Amino acid sequence: MRLILLGPPGAGKGTQAHRLVEKHGIVQLSTGDMLRAAVKAGTPIGLKAKDIMDRGELVPDEIVVAIVADRIEQPDARNGFILDGFPRTEAQADALDEMLARKGLRLDAVIELRVDEGILLDRIENRVREMLARGETPRADDNAETMKKRILAYRAQTAPLVAHYHKKRIARMVDGMANIDAVASQIDKVLQSMAENHQKAENAASSGG
Repeated sequence: MRLILLGPPGAGKGTQAHRLVEKHGIVQLSTGDMLRAAVKAGTPIGLKAKDIMDRGELVPDEIVVAIVADRIEQPDARNGFILDGFPRTEAQADALDEMLARKGLRLDAVIELRVDEGILLDRIENRVREMLARGETPRADDNAETMKKRILAYRAQTAPLVAHYHKKRIARMVDGMANIDAVASQIDKVLQSMAENHQKAENAASSGG
């Protein structure tokens, strides 16, 4: 099972990814974690990435894709994976599609957690107010202004991926405003439906129909 979860910051992707990891025995792959691990391990790709990061530059897409390609060959990714934080742009999605195709692999589903951005911002503001009332100090990036910037970046760069994957007929939407269990149930139904459709297609192909 190879998945991508899409949705703006605060949509609950991390919570649902953790649940899917536990339920299906797959791994959650964060590009940030993979980059750091490759650098620490001193792999050829990791050394290239380190040199670029040491110069304060962004790691180019082809290196990130190469690191993902190396990582999904590891034994713990044999059952599948959820990509976290990648792809963020259509160019990255194209590069990912090409890399998977070279390996004879494909994404099983891209699930968008659709949420109301205004309500997300209200939640952040309420949480900060509650923390201040308790005498706690919120994280520097835990505020509505920072969240607005992150949502705008998501809307500009990553939201177009929904249309990209709709064209490939693997994108599905769930209501991310529902409670955690209800969102999880929606995701389970999507995955079951897509697995059944894939099985039907395989059966038709094998019977020559």
